[in-house]
Amino acid sequence: RWEAAGYVLAPGNTRKRIRVYGTTRKEALAKLTEKIATSNRGVPAPSAQGSLAAYLTYWLQNVAVHQLRENTHTRYTACVNQYLVPGLGKKKLAKLTAKDIRTWLNQLRITCQCCARGLDTSRPEPRCCAVGTCCAKSLSPLTLAYIHSVLKSALEHAVREEEIPRNVARNVRTGTPRSRRFEPLTADEARQLLTAANGHRLCALFDLALHTGLRKGELLGLCWEDLDLTGGTASIRRTLQRTNSSGLTALPTKTKSSERRIALPTSCLRSLEQHRSRQLQEREAAGTGWKDSGYVFTRPDGAPIEGSTLTRHFNTLLRQARLRRIRFHDLRHSTATLLLEQGVELVVIKELLGHAHIGVTATVYAHVRLRLQRDAIDALGTVLGTLEITKAVDSDGDEPAPCPTLIR
Repeated sequence: RWEAAGYVLAPGNTRKRIRVYGTTRKEALAKLTEKIATSNRGVPAPSAQGSLAAYLTYWLQNVAVHQLRENTHTRYTACVNQYLVPGLGKKKLAKLTAKDIRTWLNQLRITCQCCARGLDTSRPEPRCCAVGTCCAKSLSPLTLAYIHSVLKSALEHAVREEEIPRNVARNVRTGTPRSRRFEPLTADEARQLLTAANGHRLCALFDLALHTGLRKGELLGLCWEDLDLTGGTASIRRTLQRTNSSGLTALPTKTKSSERRIALPTSCLRSLEQHRSRQLQEREAAGTGWKDSGYVFTRPDGAPIEGSTLTRHFNTLLRQARLRRIRFHDLRHSTATLLLEQGVELVVIKELLGHAHIGVTATVYAHVRLRLQRDAIDALGTVLGTLEITKAVDSDGDEPAPCPTLIR
């Protein structure tokens, strides 16, 4: 075996001696030449000696915990422990390649998760591997893209700390997963839902959700001090979510743009006034057992409402209204689509929904219905049809008047 040694650039703008090996003198010299060429381009030699699993643990405990929301950090931790560490954890961080990641993702795409993670053994009635018939339950493209994004985030921080020269996960293309297709509520379905909600103790909440497109956490985190019923406005300052450490607690809004002030329609102001009168009656009935949380929408004893509880109320309301099954978040999609059908500009919808970028409003929430497409096609047909009968415009006499082009 042949050995070649030389000095290359190291983190901190220093130099260090490295050694490479080969079965022939030519192979060892080629490896050293490649290392020196990379160093001459200003790329420092990697200093990481540990495994990918060790670095992911360090990244979760010392970096991600301070940069992510608690629920997001919990999802990242579950992704690392369930997929990244078992699949790539034994690889050296400095020697991880794009080929390793691509091969692992391709294998993960066709692997049954019941078999790989032993989920069938913990079920009361085994129905997959334990009975000898594999269900072939593989991960969805959206889950694979999420796993890939977590790995990219961790390796990106390793590049910033000069542990590795480049983020090899960026060289792997997983493809854009196809978003879930769904149909938002039409205007008739929205009126049908509001009719069924009439008389419900949370009628004002459903009315507000359809008219403003607020998120579930923003609705549950709304306080009376945030409402100006005289001026007809509401200030969105917080979101109510359940976390592992603090339970049901108020957190800052999803993004800086989500902290906003919106106008309230007259119907919402009327329903909020009725809701406040009902809440005062519930407070008198509860007496000393009333929990003064300050939230607009509470339980009968004044305590804040869980998100899962609101989902159950919403599903019951859908059954009563005889509407198709949708998510509560789909009311937000429905609001954006209905506003777009009424000719409201995208920038106004963006400010109402609290999006940071107008592209999110245009691509995700504004679903153009068939009626809007037909109106656009009819408008274009009207314009093209008028070209045949357009009168020639008089010229100054120097040139002949332009003739309209006949379109067949």
